[in-house]
Amino acid sequence: MVRFADVFAGIGGLRLGFEQACFNVGIQPKCVFSSEIDRKASETYKMNFGEVPAGDICTIREFPDFDMLLAGFPCQPFSYAGKHEGFGDTRGTLFFEVERILREKRPKFFLLENVRGLVTHDHGRTFKTILNKLQELEYQVKHLLLNSSNFNVPQNRVRLYIIGSLGMPPKLTLTSDVGAADSHRYKAEHAKQKLLFDRKERRKLVRDVLEDNPDPKYNCSPKFVKMLARVVGSDFNLLNGIRLIDYRNGNSLHSWQLGIKGECSKDEIEFMDKLIANRRKKIFGANQDGKKLTLQQIRTFYDKPNTIEIMNRLLEKGYLTKTKDGRFNPTCGNMSFEIFKFLDPDSISITLTSSDAHKLGIVQNNIPRHITPRECARLQGFPDSFICHPDDRYAYKQFGNSVTVPVVREVVTNFLRKNAQLLSEIGNECCCNS
Repeated sequence: MVRFADVFAGIGGLRLGFEQACFNVGIQPKCVFSSEIDRKASETYKMNFGEVPAGDICTIREFPDFDMLLAGFPCQPFSYAGKHEGFGDTRGTLFFEVERILREKRPKFFLLENVRGLVTHDHGRTFKTILNKLQELEYQVKHLLLNSSNFNVPQNRVRLYIIGSLGMPPKLTLTSDVGAADSHRYKAEHAKQKLLFDRKERRKLVRDVLEDNPDPKYNCSPKFVKMLARVVGSDFNLLNGIRLIDYRNGNSLHSWQLGIKGECSKDEIEFMDKLIANRRKKIFGANQDGKKLTLQQIRTFYDKPNTIEIMNRLLEKGYLTKTKDGRFNPTCGNMSFEIFKFLDPDSISITLTSSDAHKLGIVQNNIPRHITPRECARLQGFPDSFICHPDDRYAYKQFGNSVTVPVVREVVTNFLRKNAQLLSEIGNECCCNS
């Protein structure tokens, strides 16, 4: 039996993946402690695991003994360490709580999960601080950057996984792989692989996680559908893979094309399209999302007799803003879109996040709609037996915050199968392949 603690537990994604891995190799897992500060996440945790996690880990001083620590800790900026050469302190960050538990309980192993940006934060010094503190505690570690899309989960989600063992180096045959950069490249690479190898078993795509009969409450509003039809006509499948955004060009739709703040004339749409296409050019500055432009700069790519009249109408409608120093910029109210991205059913999803999972869309049977909480769960690899929070607001947020269960399962399975010697130290009889 492996006793484990689940801290910063969320809704239990790490726990679920860990338990699945243990069952894979014939080990009985037992959760002896869990902790989660968010009350709504704790409600979902209880519905699925039958226990209420302890609250704020920062206030807990006593823990039972355990063999494995699971922690999807939030990474706050290392403000204290960042001001001192050497970066030798983790106080003021939530990693300090992980460090405290490891120091006090000395479990044999741990698995930590975090965003990929932790590796490069503050030019890599934040991550170096964490590794140094783990080494000071006599843990040897390996870390992986893995994309969920490489684990038969149709989501482009790269996360950092840190495996550690006390006193001995952990063995892993998995290697880092950040996968395709976006859903368009994934689709192209997937098509190429299928052509080259004629694979009978294809990877899951977005279409494979869709509910057959979703509740009509997830359909886009009639008003928004009418706006979309203004651009794509009656074939809403043309929205597949389209992003709705006001400060980028490319495979996207904009608020002025849809008429969100009022219908625009052909000239007004042309002006805004050219403004978006040109404001990011290097001649106007290096800002990735574009510069505010003067009228003189605008006339270099849009110079008609009625240019000022067109701009005034766009200012009045709210599509264009003017700064005090006479520069112009798109208003860029991107969260005003009912949907900000329509997923391509023949590719993978963009990364789910807690703030906007509810604004992801799909076209199914030529009906534009929001993806459902259950579909979010499937995009994170949760089984359909997993109970979603009954309030959709919290369900979307929780799945956006969660880990991808099959990735955790594969990381832990690989670790368990390759470290039978380490596991024997805690008295496990493990049916593992060497």
